[in-house]
Amino acid sequence: MRDSALVQRVIALDMEGVLTPEIWIAVADRTGIAELRRTTRDEPDYDALMTYRIDVLNSHEVTLSQIREVIAELPLLEGAREFLDELRRQWVVVLLSDTFEQFDDHFLELMGHPHLLCHRLDVADGRLLGWRRRVEDAKQRAVVAYRELNYHVTAVGDSYNDLTMLRAADVASLFRCPAAVAEANPDLPAASDYGELLRWIEGVHVPTEQSNCGD
Repeated sequence: MRDSALVQRVIALDMEGVLTPEIWIAVADRTGIAELRRTTRDEPDYDALMTYRIDVLNSHEVTLSQIREVIAELPLLEGAREFLDELRRQWVVVLLSDTFEQFDDHFLELMGHPHLLCHRLDVADGRLLGWRRRVEDAKQRAVVAYRELNYHVTAVGDSYNDLTMLRAADVASLFRCPAAVAEANPDLPAASDYGELLRWIEGVHVPTEQSNCGD
């Protein structure tokens, strides 16, 4: 239960597909390994997806350093830094992502080092052996934790693996998501550009007091 008190606002954003390109698609394009184009937009089961990716990488002898070389050449999505800076001028912003600590330094530099919560890879001799979740359903649990701290949470994501986060937030929107995701969740607004998304965020009514987190 949240105490009846002034409610501050947190904007919780997914990273890949919302602010940055999809890392795995970029790796697929660079290496020519088409199997790596499969993302959370296609596969809702993240455990199955990561197991598949690691098997593919190792079968093609792709190392972590090669992946990092690809990431180091990627820009943010056009307009992403300006959008992020505008949000940070007004509210607390946190990135909740299913990316990995070993992937994020380049993008954090480009974004001005926002607060990012993500997972970690297990690596030996440059090869990916597996991955470690921060916790089960980390995005959803982070949103719930912020709400229990009496923050009003606005969440934005683009894929199947964002849905529990979006459903846990006070308000939520999809952003540049696949048609299948939008069609399966018609109650969620779906923005197609940063201007539209920013206007929606700014138009959300945030109560001055809120007594519980609800469901």
